[in-house]
Amino acid sequence: MKKLNRLTALCALSWLAANAGAAAPSATPYLLQKDGRHALIVDGKPFTMVGVQTHNSSNYPDALGQVWDAVRDAHANTLEIPVAWEQIEPVEGKFDFSYVDTLVEQARQKQVRLVLLWFGTWKNTSPQYTPEWVKFDNARFPRMLDKDGKVTYCLSPHGEETMKADKRAFVALMTHLKKIDEARATVIMVQVENEVGTYGNARDYGPKAEAAFRRQVPPAVLAHKKPPVAGAAAGTWTEVYGPYASEYFHAYAIASYIEEIAKAGRAVYNLPMYVNAALRDPLEPMAPWKGNFASGGPSYDVIDIYKAAAPHIDVAAPDLYASDSDRVASNLERFQRGDNALFVPEMGNAPVYARYVYQILGRGAIGVAPFGVDYADYSNYPLGNKLTDKTMVEPFGKIYAAFRPMERLWAGWALEGRTRGVAESDARKPQTMAFKDWGVTVSFRQWQMGEQPESADMKDIPAGTESPSGGVAVAQIGEGEFIVFGQHARVKFHGTGANAGKPAMFARAEEGRFDADGKWVMQRNWNGDQTDHGLNLTGRPTVLRVKMGTY
Repeated sequence: MKKLNRLTALCALSWLAANAGAAAPSATPYLLQKDGRHALIVDGKPFTMVGVQTHNSSNYPDALGQVWDAVRDAHANTLEIPVAWEQIEPVEGKFDFSYVDTLVEQARQKQVRLVLLWFGTWKNTSPQYTPEWVKFDNARFPRMLDKDGKVTYCLSPHGEETMKADKRAFVALMTHLKKIDEARATVIMVQVENEVGTYGNARDYGPKAEAAFRRQVPPAVLAHKKPPVAGAAAGTWTEVYGPYASEYFHAYAIASYIEEIAKAGRAVYNLPMYVNAALRDPLEPMAPWKGNFASGGPSYDVIDIYKAAAPHIDVAAPDLYASDSDRVASNLERFQRGDNALFVPEMGNAPVYARYVYQILGRGAIGVAPFGVDYADYSNYPLGNKLTDKTMVEPFGKIYAAFRPMERLWAGWALEGRTRGVAESDARKPQTMAFKDWGVTVSFRQWQMGEQPESADMKDIPAGTESPSGGVAVAQIGEGEFIVFGQHARVKFHGTGANAGKPAMFARAEEGRFDADGKWVMQRNWNGDQTDHGLNLTGRPTVLRVKMGTY
């Protein structure tokens, strides 16, 4: 049976084994893939980002004070924050990195890692963060044309001068980052563009786009993306993909554009890079684009096209702004793939989203971050919280505070496939998790004593459970040994596999934490009333080390 004081070494060995024969770990962060699972390696070890993302306009030195206060209150280890093209190159060819220097230096002082969001050609499909010399020069930097030949709001992915200018600026940024940060790795990841695609038009209908649309589908795309409906094995986009042709062609055009920028940036400084997605409804039956999502963005149905066209992008990541549990679960399922690490770089910052942290971490995500977490007087309601003060941060901060001491250990367990997680669903029904020789059942709206009736019959409920707020993440760290982390939930274990049908009970259920060396520090052992009805977690996120036995 594995001893907890060996877990730090075991986590390190897991990625070393995956890289047997390779050179010593790089100081530069990178994404590790092992058996279809992933870990972000930072300082040579797996790292879990429990982060926050600022509002869009908090990327200036004088605004950072309000940002750092919120990062502190959230107990976050990572800050996601924009770097805008208009900000670093207001005059063509003249770069100003003073904001980047200030940001990196302050992050080091706060001992917080950074994920930089490159707001270049596209931000939420729009050119609003391009410099003025780009925004208003349609001749040099063309916008897309609609079916009637009219100019649209969006810059064309077929604009060669636009791509060259964006690439030059991005390479300048990555060159500067390498110079100031390679030895420290304060910046651990970069987002290339932001929520790309187009609303209102399936694709560009300009002359260059039309000519490209009539060409043969590239072999790399054919190898990755099979047609949803019967079509030709090879041919033009229309011949192969039929009614999906416009969306898929647009995805390929945008992904190819992003690849040019990411490839050039990584040639200078090889940080992990990702794209984020404004989502299509994952519960709607698959159908051609009908104006109901950003066509061409990295939605779940075109991840394969992004993999084919943009190999220098590590991750296509979902931005979660639909809070109902079925859509969240479906999006997580669709974006977590053997070739695509699960990473949630944005989600709503309203309290209803906090419970999903357990589900996301339990699924082995490399990171998660609610959006709009700073103390600027701005609310992103109804996509997030109405509040802009410390009350907005608290639901996430208390979870992060409990998780932070085991953030490295958890990343190692996730890479080994040892973690699972659930969030209380809108239906509020019990949920199960499967581990080696053990099953876990999680129920909600329970007091600590006795068995309560179904929620529809409840007249007296625990405080804080008026709306779904429970969540549990579990890691199996040895034979019959588990780490349980959660809130507002009741957790019960039962034997499966080799233990099926055997009576079981807790050997130990220790409440505590991990110290800086990865050693377990027990606060107390739960027994008697505290275990007779399962492990009952209140609204205070709790970490338990559990050992089960049979008789």
